[in-house]
Amino acid sequence: MRKFICILAALTAVAAMRAEVHDYPLDTINGEEVYRYEVEKSIGLYRIGVNFDVPQSEIIRLNPQLKERGLHYGETLFIPTGREVKAKPVIIRDTIVIRDTVVRVEKMASTDDSVAVMAVDSIAADSITTAPDSLASDSTAGDTRRVVELALMLPFESQQTKRSANAERIMEFYQGVLLALHEAQNDSTLYRLRVYDTERSDRRIAALCDSSCTELDSVRGVIGLAYPVQIDRMSEWCMAHNVPLLLPFSDDVNLAGKPQLMQFNSTDAQEAERLVRWIAERDTLLHCVVVDAREAEIAGSVRELRNKMQEDSIDYTSTTVLNILNDSLSAVLDPDKQNLIILHSDKFNRVRTMLPHIEQCALRGYDMVLLSQYSWQHEDIRIPQIYTSVFTGNSNTETYDHLWSRYFTNDHVSDTPRYDLLGYDLMNAMLCRLNGWQIISGLQSDIQWFRMTEEDGWQNTNVQVIEK
Repeated sequence: MRKFICILAALTAVAAMRAEVHDYPLDTINGEEVYRYEVEKSIGLYRIGVNFDVPQSEIIRLNPQLKERGLHYGETLFIPTGREVKAKPVIIRDTIVIRDTVVRVEKMASTDDSVAVMAVDSIAADSITTAPDSLASDSTAGDTRRVVELALMLPFESQQTKRSANAERIMEFYQGVLLALHEAQNDSTLYRLRVYDTERSDRRIAALCDSSCTELDSVRGVIGLAYPVQIDRMSEWCMAHNVPLLLPFSDDVNLAGKPQLMQFNSTDAQEAERLVRWIAERDTLLHCVVVDAREAEIAGSVRELRNKMQEDSIDYTSTTVLNILNDSLSAVLDPDKQNLIILHSDKFNRVRTMLPHIEQCALRGYDMVLLSQYSWQHEDIRIPQIYTSVFTGNSNTETYDHLWSRYFTNDHVSDTPRYDLLGYDLMNAMLCRLNGWQIISGLQSDIQWFRMTEEDGWQNTNVQVIEK
């Protein structure tokens, strides 16, 4: 009897635990109903699956980032409820508002119901200044210009009830793309854009790339994709159809044997090579101090830089995190040279505690400079910094900003880098590629495409060392 009571109590606890699942907010992804669950402390993927009565493989399917970096406390996961939701058209007018015209962005049915398509009705130069809601798909009837269709594939999160800050940046990227295409229209060529909300799943990409789907048959260039599994699938299609694919956000794609791929972000090896050149130019005036840590704590970019320094016979002195925290950094500094401090991590929260001690050495009269990261620009760091960047910000954006204010009413969410300028520059880079040009002077980035062989993909090699 006692055993029966224990079993009954256990079953009751499990039932109660599963009943609590219904308290989580509901959302919809790819026509599938999901819970939005914020990961609690000291819980693993197995326990989450048990709590929701869902296989771990289903959780990973909706959250592919778990494959790459595991589970993080506080992040939001999408957990399938097992129920399908019939997709309805969604107008996102509250995100992109246009003063003199309407570039309509809406969810549309496609040849496959699992594929969500965002479509821009028209971006023709002769119709972009017409009255709102007049940009119908037949607005260019009788136009004799050559038509070039392009595709933009990004996680707009248009099916989610609560969109993240990243989704707002993605929309800014999209607006910059629209302005680039608006300027590109000419008497001989009309550019049209297909816009796809890829969310986080690869199912939509797989459906688009299916041999029975003709949705992309007329597309001559693709920009976007944010997740490796999506990139892998789309790159196969682009290779088979001889269509260039420009990747705005990835930095570790294997470009070997993939001549259609174009990667905008720099690799760790590129950044290391550029930094070593910068150090070598100041060899007699610079003293490098490398902070050691356990191998698992050393960032890949830092490891790449150290290897390149050794390969090029760049001398440096080593110290430890403990030495810095114990205010022993001055023992390895050179009072007659500028001391470049190379930390062990590129994550600011992992090096934050060391910075006051490094800054104290500067206050004592040592000439200090910190190898920083582009993402640390808004942090309170009180010594000079250097960092690598593909963003140069070397042009006047006054004309562009005037064009923006003419058509859009929303303010910029992003500042450095500005995602709208990134979209503008990369769309122009795609147009240059289609026209056979390899160098582009952008508003925020000057891009120089290079590839090792004719069988490899293209890499942007314009990496700058910025002194701040």
